[in-house]
Amino acid sequence: MNTSETLQRFEETAQHYLLELDSFTLEQLQYTPQEGQWSLGQMYLHLVNSALYMHLRNIELCLQSNGEKGTKTEAGTTAFNLGSYPPIRIQVPPSPQYTPPQPTSKEEIAEGLNVVIRKMREIEPTVEKSTGSSTSPHPGFGALNAGEWFRLIEMHYRHHLSQMERLKHAIAG
Repeated sequence: MNTSETLQRFEETAQHYLLELDSFTLEQLQYTPQEGQWSLGQMYLHLVNSALYMHLRNIELCLQSNGEKGTKTEAGTTAFNLGSYPPIRIQVPPSPQYTPPQPTSKEEIAEGLNVVIRKMREIEPTVEKSTGSSTSPHPGFGALNAGEWFRLIEMHYRHHLSQMERLKHAIAG
């Protein structure tokens, strides 16, 4: 998949998240089904924050000519060959560094998603033209180049669709 196809697929998924957002109250977005699980709003903020502060930042690092050279892990190679995260639940122990806060408003979430969409549109032409030789390390997938980090955003958003469905069912009771 090239970068323009990745961007189109990402935008479709992000628009789905925005449309779904309209159907929830702030109270529903903050509802935590079980101790230690995220609310739907926290999941939304995770998607926004990981794209803005991890994925896009690493794309910028890869676009610098003095970037690192590295290799993917087996998990990274598998994910990119499949074009998606493995269909498993990934749970990280709660921590102040990783656990997103509860959203304070629906507008906060919508604005965040729209910023990610705008930044993806802005950076796509540069990523498309990049050579892909510089990499930046991902904690589970190993060294990824700018194009792979760009694709990872789309894969990550798609991966969380199943979590959104589980949380919607929990909210509905």
